[in-house]
Amino acid sequence: MLTVVWFKRDLRLQDHEPLHYAVTLAADKGYPVLPLYLFEPDIMADPHHSERHWRFVWQSLLAMQRTLQAAGGELHVSYDNAVAFFRRLIETHPHIEVVSYAETGLHCTFERDKQLSALFKGHNINWREFPYAGVQRGITHRRTWHQHWQKVMAEPGLITDLHHPHWYINKNLVNRVPGDNAARLHQPDDTKQPGGEHHAHNLLASFLNDRHTHYHRHISSPLASFNSCSRLSPYLAWGNISLRQLYQALNSAGSKRPRSLSAFASRLHWHCHFIQKFESECEQEFRPVNHAYKHFPYRDDDKVEADLAAWKTGTTGIPMVDACMRCVNHTGYLNFRMRAMLVSFLTHYLLIDWRLGVRHLARQFLDFEPGIHYPQFQMQAGVTGTNTLRIYNPVKQAEDNDPDGSFIRQWIPEIAHLPNEELFAPWRIPPLTHMAMEHPAPERYLHPVAQPDDAITRHRDLLWNWRKRDDVKREARRILHRHSIPASQVKPNR
Repeated sequence: MLTVVWFKRDLRLQDHEPLHYAVTLAADKGYPVLPLYLFEPDIMADPHHSERHWRFVWQSLLAMQRTLQAAGGELHVSYDNAVAFFRRLIETHPHIEVVSYAETGLHCTFERDKQLSALFKGHNINWREFPYAGVQRGITHRRTWHQHWQKVMAEPGLITDLHHPHWYINKNLVNRVPGDNAARLHQPDDTKQPGGEHHAHNLLASFLNDRHTHYHRHISSPLASFNSCSRLSPYLAWGNISLRQLYQALNSAGSKRPRSLSAFASRLHWHCHFIQKFESECEQEFRPVNHAYKHFPYRDDDKVEADLAAWKTGTTGIPMVDACMRCVNHTGYLNFRMRAMLVSFLTHYLLIDWRLGVRHLARQFLDFEPGIHYPQFQMQAGVTGTNTLRIYNPVKQAEDNDPDGSFIRQWIPEIAHLPNEELFAPWRIPPLTHMAMEHPAPERYLHPVAQPDDAITRHRDLLWNWRKRDDVKREARRILHRHSIPASQVKPNR
C-alpha cells in the first residue's frame, strides 16, 4: 500500500495532519510515503490567481524539498491535471491511499474534487480528507462551532519525525513544469514576501518579540502597517504555518499579554469563522450571500468599463484610492482598512457591481484565501444585509491614516509636490491657484472619475433604502441563523 500525501494549500511539514498520519502508518506497517504537489494547469489559469501566487508556492516547495531531501525523502512536483496524474499513478500502483486536507476552495477545485472522488471510488481507493483548523464540512448551524474550534486549537501541535526509511521516490511519475514557467517562478521578486515554512516562523518570532508593540495603533495606517502588522496572512493562506501553531505561540504570552497582542488575538479568532461561512455557502463566489441583493441596480452605463479600469490600475484621480491600488498591485500587501476602502469606493462611490472587482483583488492579494476573500468582499460591499453599511470616504481616510501624506507621495509621485492641504483632494484646488502653480497637478487629479462628496450624495439613499427592504431583512435573518456564532460561546480576550 502506497500512501500519497497530496499537498495543496498546506505547504509545510510540521503540524500537518495528513503527513503525520502517513508517516505514522509507515512506521507501523512499513507502507511507503509519496509526498506530492501538483501544479494543475486549469487551477493555475483560473482568473483568481496570478504569477505572484505560484511563485510563493514554488518558493514554499523548494523549502520543503530541502528538508525532505535531508531526511532521505523527495517531494514529487508535477505539472499535471489531478485526474490525469492519479489515473496514471493507479495504472502502475493500484494499491494506494490518498491523504490530504479538505479544501475550502473555488468552484474549479470543487469540480476537480468531484471528478477525483468518482475516479477513486471506481478503483476502490480511499481518499482521506482531514479537516482544516476547525472548519466543519456539511454543518447547518454554529451552535457548538466555537467550542469545537477552541478544542482543535488547544490540541498539541503534531511533531513529525521525517527521518525514517519509508519514503517512496520515483522521478518517472512527474511531468516537469514547462521551462518558461519554471524560470519565471524561480526568479526572485524582492517586492513580495517569500514563501517557505522558515520565513513564516521567523516572521512570527519577530512579531511576538517586538514588532507587535504598535500593532493596535498602526493597524489602520497603510504605511506603518507594513512593519507593525504581523504580515503572516500569506503564510496562513498557503499553509506555511498552521493556525494552531500561531494560536498557541500567541497564547504562550500568557494571560498578561500586552494590549497589542490581545488586539491581534481578537482578529485571529475570526479567521476560520469567515472560511466556515464560505464552506457552508460557497455559492458566494457567484452571487450575494443575501439573495435580495441579486438585482441591486448597479450601474450599466457606457462608462463602467473605463471607471473599472481606472480603479484596477490606480488611476481614478482619488489620491488615497490610487495609492492603495498601486501599492497592492506592486507588493501584494495592503492593510485591512485600506482594502475595505477600495471595495467601498468601487461599490458605493462608483456603484459598480462587486463581482466585477473581486477577481482583480484576488490576483493582487498575495494572501488570497477564497474562504476569507469572498465573505469579506461582500461584507465591505454591503450586500450581506447583516453587517453595518460602512462607506469609507477616501479623503477622510487619507487625512486620518496618512496625515503627512508619506504613503500617497510614495505611490503617486506625480502629485508628490503638492502640499498636504491640496494633496488629499486636488480637485478642490481653486482654478486661479492652480494656474499660478509652478508644477500643476495632473489633469486626472483635477477631474477624477468621481468626486467622493458628489458621488455618495447621489448614491447614499439607494444604498441605505435597499438595506431596509423586507426581502433583505428576511434574508438577513436566514444568514444570521445559519452563520452566526452565539455570543455565549465566545469568551472575551484578556
